[in-house]
Amino acid sequence: MMHFRLLRYLLVALVMSTTAVASAQDLLAEQAPMDKQMARIDSVVLSRLIKAEVYEYPADDLYPEWSNDYAHKYVGVTIPDSLLIDLTGFCMPTENTKVNDIFGYRPRRRRMHYGLDIKVERGDTIRAAFDGKVRYCSYQRRGYGHYVVIRHPNGLETLYAHLTSRLVEENEVVKAGDPIGLGGNTGRSTGPHLHFETRLLGKALNPALFFDFPNQDVTGDTYLYTKPKKKVYDPSDPDTYYKVRNGDSLSRIASRTGVSVKQLCKLNGITTQSTLRIGQVLRLY
Repeated sequence: MMHFRLLRYLLVALVMSTTAVASAQDLLAEQAPMDKQMARIDSVVLSRLIKAEVYEYPADDLYPEWSNDYAHKYVGVTIPDSLLIDLTGFCMPTENTKVNDIFGYRPRRRRMHYGLDIKVERGDTIRAAFDGKVRYCSYQRRGYGHYVVIRHPNGLETLYAHLTSRLVEENEVVKAGDPIGLGGNTGRSTGPHLHFETRLLGKALNPALFFDFPNQDVTGDTYLYTKPKKKVYDPSDPDTYYKVRNGDSLSRIASRTGVSVKQLCKLNGITTQSTLRIGQVLRLY
């Protein structure tokens, strides 16, 4: 009888042990796809967090700050020697194809034109060129009129000026193609058009390097920006001259441009006692 009870105990223990092993294996088998699913969920969450961070602080590794206090800033900004700019996922700011004025120095007006002027009608929808975040909105009665500045993860900032009205606010995240304003003729403008700028760390770059308005396309999937190695005086390059503004002095211009007062005087044939005129163009290199 004792042997029978012991045998029965051993049989029950064996069955329980086998069942436990099987249960453990089943749990592991069931856990494996759960782990994979959790990994997928984790990667999705991580991807969303990264994407949210990208649009919360676009091009954060490139720009020293996010500010709603200015349209463009030049002082204290270091432009990289080269930067590969992603142009995919774009949207043309307007469906209009006629370019009224190009980027470059205007000899007749003795001033620089920092963007392209595209013919639009009053009330035409103006759209964000890339995904990004609205950094600055303002109005200049004798300048841009109603305008919007958007910073994009690819490093560019785009500016849309002379709008009839703005449809976005500062710090608003936008997607490529979202309406950001209506075309118009506000500010210093002689007729309805979109003044469109592309800038990198405050430096104006020719929008035609990136956007082909007549063909409603970008120039390629990417654009490699390369900083000029040697500075020479070139009236078509806004970085090689400075236009005197109201309240400017030589010391103030030197502080803004990083060029010494001595160098400014030498290049422009003036002295520290010379009177500066508003609109006067000074060489920097």
